[in-house]
Parts: sequence; structure tokens; C-alpha cells
Amino acid sequence: MAKKEKVVYICNNCGFTTTKWMGKCPQCGSWNSFEEKKELKKSGRIKRKNGEINLKTLTEFEIKGDKRFSTGIEELDRVLGGGVVKGEVILIGGEPGIGKSTLLLQTVENISKTKKVLYVTGEESSAQIKLRADRLGLKGDKIYILSTNSAEDILYILEKEKFDLLILDSIQTIFFETMDYSPGSVVQIREVASKFIEISKSTGLATFIVGHITKGGDIAGPKVLEHLVDAVLYFEGDRFHQGRILRAIKNRFGASFEIGLFEITGKGLIPMKDPFKLWGEEKRERESGIAIFPAIEGSRPLLVEIQALVSPSPFTGNPRRMFLGVDRNRATMLVAVLEKRVGLKFYQDDIFIKISGGLTIQDPAIDLAIAVSLISSKTGIKIKKDAVFMGEVSLGGLIMSPYMSGARIKEAKKFGFKEIWTSEFDKEISSKDVIINRLRYIRELKNIFYKKR
Repeated sequence: MAKKEKVVYICNNCGFTTTKWMGKCPQCGSWNSFEEKKELKKSGRIKRKNGEINLKTLTEFEIKGDKRFSTGIEELDRVLGGGVVKGEVILIGGEPGIGKSTLLLQTVENISKTKKVLYVTGEESSAQIKLRADRLGLKGDKIYILSTNSAEDILYILEKEKFDLLILDSIQTIFFETMDYSPGSVVQIREVASKFIEISKSTGLATFIVGHITKGGDIAGPKVLEHLVDAVLYFEGDRFHQGRILRAIKNRFGASFEIGLFEITGKGLIPMKDPFKLWGEEKRERESGIAIFPAIEGSRPLLVEIQALVSPSPFTGNPRRMFLGVDRNRATMLVAVLEKRVGLKFYQDDIFIKISGGLTIQDPAIDLAIAVSLISSKTGIKIKKDAVFMGEVSLGGLIMSPYMSGARIKEAKKFGFKEIWTSEFDKEISSKDVIINRLRYIRELKNIFYKKR
């Protein structure tokens, strides 16, 4: 079959391909990122592979043996939907030092007791992995370690021996030596990932792929990588805090956006039993500008502390607005609603809002808690220490009911909170153990504050 040599230009940042050089990538917007590559294109008709193609209905397929196996870590199993599915490919990302490799090393220690595991490290030597295992108190006597950057070496081992689980740490460091592309480039990442995904699907080999993140917080490599894998897990949390959240951004075999809660210790990552102690400061004297919000992360409730600081700005006409852990557009909208519907004036004030513990909350029911913390800081009136707030606020000042109210109240009661402030439209919730206060409009917030007796 004749072959034609074709010159193409590939963006190193996102993988966009074009037939002519461009200064700026039209897909990702990066400048001077195109490299010239020669592509061999086969010409002629597409022919079917040898052998017959047999079509089957779903009822004709039979799954033999266990469909899943446990990682031995309850929180990780929860995020994955009950454990690892055979042949599943899982991409796990997060900032450097947040705990990706530590969690995977603990996972393979548990799984290696019943299954054969291969841990491929392209960033560390085998001796460094051994030192980490010793620090974590792991035996590792049944974990096979391969320190290499060569995809060919890994494929050779997989052909020679059969494994149940493969760890690739990380995908950016592994490359095909026969390809004329630098390690970590978009093309290398895409080809390496595609090959190991093909092997996983054909042999039932479960695979964890570690991915670095970019400066923008996205997992490095082409977006197609996230579409190819079965699950995308992402570590969240501040490296300078003990709490970690493992979130499922995508999961073909479980619920998306499910979370696992971990606490990092000298013995590695352990499931978190009492997250409010790490992300809330309920034991100290309550100050103004602090409100507690029962968030829903995945399918579980999580109490978080909202902190707001409103103070006169020294920069006339240009007050500062800083928001950590909350959506900037949402917080800005709430400030405008409070000015219009409640009558408070913030145009000459600096406003700072943050979530305790370095968390990021996307739950829309956080609106009421943010509004309460802003009013409290603006007026200097403290909020009751045993109250929580939940409800989405409309532009008209209407407070809308949150979803999963029952789970939120149950979590608040667990930590001793006695008052629940929610929407008047939330008719389904009721409890004898707590006081439920219902609000229709944001202007009614003046009734929730108290002065020191």
C-alpha cells in the first residue's frame, strides 16, 4: 500500500492539528505553541481485519466472576461507586504533594494481598518508592515495582506476565521511544494513554493513571484523555491543611461528583471521621461575619464555615473584592442583591469571603450563608453559634429551598446545632430536635441576629 508523507502542525498545549503554521492556537489561545511534524498517511481503501465480525445483543453477554474488587479504603471505594471495575481506567489528578502517589501506594498495598499489582513509576526510583512505603508502614512484599519511562518496557512486562492492576505514575513521564515527539507532549500523552486503555479493555486489567495539573488547575494533556478514561478523580484541598477531598469529576460506573474525605497524617491518608473539626472552628468564641453552611458534596452532607470580612476601603472609589472557595460571580451577585433588597451599602467597603480549610463549594444553597455572614460583618452583630443557614437567593431577593434538606439537617444535628434557617418553600423538612426557621425574602435576615445578653 502506498504511503504519503504529510506535514502537519500540532499545538503542544492542547493537541490541535492544522496543515499550516499559526502564531496563536484557535482552540486553547496559546502563542507560538505549534510544532511541525511529518505524518505518514496511508492511502487506499480501508480493509477489514482478518476474521469474522459477530454482532451480539446485550442479553448474550455474560460477565464472569466479580465485577468489582475493593481497594481496601472505604472512602476511595465510595468515590468509585463501590470499588474498581475490571478493565476500568481511572485518571487521578491534583496538585504536587497533595497525596496522589501516597493514596495509590496505600491502595496497591491492600489490593496486592489478593491480586497481582504492577506499580510503574516514571518520576521516582524504586528505592524512593521503598522509602515512602517504609515511612507509611507498608510491607510492599507483594507489590511489583517498575521504574522506567519507556512505554515499550511496560508493554513487554504486561505481555510476559499477567497483572490485575496497573499504576502509571505519571502519564506525562511515559513515552514511546519510537515516536518523534518529546516526552510529555500532547501527542505522546494521547498515544500512551490510548495504548494502555486498549490493553485494559481487552484483558480486564484495571489501570490507575496519574496526571499532573496545569497552572490553570486542569489535568495536563489533551481533553480527549478525560473522554477516553472511565473515571476522572481529582484531589482538592490546601496543601497546608490536613483535610483532602477526592472528587469524581466523571465516573461511568458510579455517581459523578461523589466525594471521599481524607485526613493526611504521618501514616498517609486516612478516612476522615470528623471533617467539621478540620474545616470548622466551632470550639472558639464566635465572631461576627461567620456562618455555618451544611453543604452537599456528591451525595453526602458536609458542614463548612463561611467567613466574611467587610471593612471601609482606604482606596476611595476602588474597593477590593477577594473571594476564596466561592464563585466570584455568585458572591458579587449576592452583594448587589443585599444592596438592592436589604438596603445595605457596600460600594465603599472592602469585601473578603473565604471557606475555612481551603475548600471550594459549588452548592447554590450557599447563598443564604454568604448573605448572613456579609450582614453580620457589616453590622458587627454576631450570629448564633448553634445555627446553620441554607438556601439559594434569587435576584429578586426570594429564598429558594435547597435539595436534600433532610440530610443537611441530620448532619447539623449530629454536631449539636439547634437552629436551621432555610426557605419558607422547604415544606418537606421537620424535626422535633431542632428549631426550623423559614424565610421567604432576603430582607427578613434582620430577624436572625442577636445581641449579647
